[in-house]
Amino acid sequence: MTYKVLVVDDSSFFRRRVTDILNRDPLLEVIDVAVNGQEAVDKALSLKPDVITMDVEMPVLNGIVAVQRIMAQSPTAILMFSSLTHQGAKSTLDALEAGALDFLPKKFNEIAQNSEMAGSLLRQRVIQLATKSRVSKANIARDRTSNHSIQDPAQSSRPTIRTRQPAGEQVSSANMKKASSGKKYALLAIGTSTGGPVALQKILTEFPQDFPLPIIMVQHMPATFTNAFATRLNSLCKINVKEASNGDILKPGCAYLAPGGRQMIITGSESAAKIKIIEDDSLKIAFKPSVDVSFGSAAKIFGGKVLGVILTGMGSDGREGSRMLKTKGATIWAQDEQSCVVYGMPQAVAVAGISQLSLPLDEISSAIIKEVKHG
Repeated sequence: MTYKVLVVDDSSFFRRRVTDILNRDPLLEVIDVAVNGQEAVDKALSLKPDVITMDVEMPVLNGIVAVQRIMAQSPTAILMFSSLTHQGAKSTLDALEAGALDFLPKKFNEIAQNSEMAGSLLRQRVIQLATKSRVSKANIARDRTSNHSIQDPAQSSRPTIRTRQPAGEQVSSANMKKASSGKKYALLAIGTSTGGPVALQKILTEFPQDFPLPIIMVQHMPATFTNAFATRLNSLCKINVKEASNGDILKPGCAYLAPGGRQMIITGSESAAKIKIIEDDSLKIAFKPSVDVSFGSAAKIFGGKVLGVILTGMGSDGREGSRMLKTKGATIWAQDEQSCVVYGMPQAVAVAGISQLSLPLDEISSAIIKEVKHG
């Protein structure tokens, strides 16, 4: 069985290119194309694809408005193509907030060393989103058949997946802790990738202005995106949010987002911790920034006084950094499978037995506040 894809772009050249790349995988079939946002909305409703690839700038109806209307009428997994510019970053973040699940640079040479690697990455991303989309629709149909009460999919841009809990995950959301452990913390550390911008916004906007800890955040994101994302979060949150700079002193109630394309490490001492931003041309570390690198440095400075949280994302970045933290006595939580866009990074720490608690996205902020004894 193949996954159905709708390709949306006003450029005939780009439509042909994306179609050719996706059709090289026997799991994928481009069933149609659309040349503007309104056509995308109409075809999403009539063809019901598993995934839509969507450009931002288009005539008649732009990609952001098209995403909003598709998610309201016929919720579908959407992958945005974006330019790596400040305006491109802003538009992509708007599209993600509207309901798109993931994005890739439109210029493929900006995401891989050669066209074959770029094509492979695109197919991988589309298959990952298509798998979630197909399972979600099957679960919705199953629940309706069983007369279970479920959320109307038209009201949610991110339908959930319900599957068996993996071995190694120690505590599920069914066993939500009802009180703080009483542990003292000096740092909150968060790592995420695919689906992370929306998840981070959801969590951070619920923190009070006097949140008692400094926060470091690692989101897999291009260099041109992180400043725009930090600026957006700062405008929405009660706490201060900034793109981390070399020499920043960690302060309570301030969140520091690792800059894209470089590594963020913690130096100094627990009472005088600073951020160091370093260039990284190592071939051994796939992600820049890397959750493993930042979490590992936090383990050296703060030891067990860290609450680490792994959110939605593809791959396993964060597993080894979380392992280092846990060895020092730190607490590690993971987002649960049902609320993840991609259950990769949280699954990696859960299956390895590193995370102590699995939480739905809607409950993470309140659980963090309770755990660090605020309110």
